Amino acid sequence: MRILITNDDGISAPGLAVLDQIARDLAGPHGEVWTVAPAFEQSGVGHCISYTRPMMIQKLDDKRFAVEGSPADCVLAGLHDVLHDEKPDLILSGVNRGNNSAENALYSGTLGAAIEGALQGVLSIAISQYYGPRNRDLDNTFEASQEHIKAVIERIVAATPTASDGYGLFYNVNVPPVPAAEVKGVKIVPQGLRPGLGFHTEAATAPSGRQFLWIKGGDQQRPTAPGTDAAVNLDGYISVTPMRADFTAHDMLDQLSAIAI
Repeated sequence: MRILITNDDGISAPGLAVLDQIARDLAGPHGEVWTVAPAFEQSGVGHCISYTRPMMIQKLDDKRFAVEGSPADCVLAGLHDVLHDEKPDLILSGVNRGNNSAENALYSGTLGAAIEGALQGVLSIAISQYYGPRNRDLDNTFEASQEHIKAVIERIVAATPTASDGYGLFYNVNVPPVPAAEVKGVKIVPQGLRPGLGFHTEAATAPSGRQFLWIKGGDQQRPTAPGTDAAVNLDGYISVTPMRADFTAHDMLDQLSAIAI
């Protein structure tokens, strides 16, 4: 198996090292693991691409490249430059430091890489490690991902159709904020929403007197509706959410038909 890995925390992030080992175990002794990841942290960039400027790519080691661009840029670079259009069997993005459940998925560069992979016709899986009071002080905060994610990926690959019409599938996988031994299992769930919990700005004044704004997030320990991603994560389960890059509100098409001319 040939696997391309990337992330949004940057090529030196510990979560990428965790994913590299998971990918090597998946690929097996005769497989290949290629790393094309951002040179610097790219959290929160979503599915953006460097459309108006070139990006530098640097070979760091055998099958290991750093790109001065977004995670989606890295997927494009990996597919069309590094691998020279010889597509991998699988693209893995992560392991992100922090959850990408609920509305976080819409901002996530980790998910942005998986979106681009799916648009390019490659099965893509984004993996994120949720943090909370039960795991954030562990010596290895990625231990639950290390222990459980390989089997989850294998099951996703086995269950995914080999081809589909329209927008391709990609997956959002979030590992719960608990030690590895306390993971209860895996649940296939829809994306949730934390009502009233979004990003906001916080003002700050520099010593020079200039005004700045920090983007701040909300309480990540607030659950979503029962049976959705963050709710099952906070209950100790790995969530797997199948997704497509189709923003259409299909439930509204018939309701709005009366306004068509």
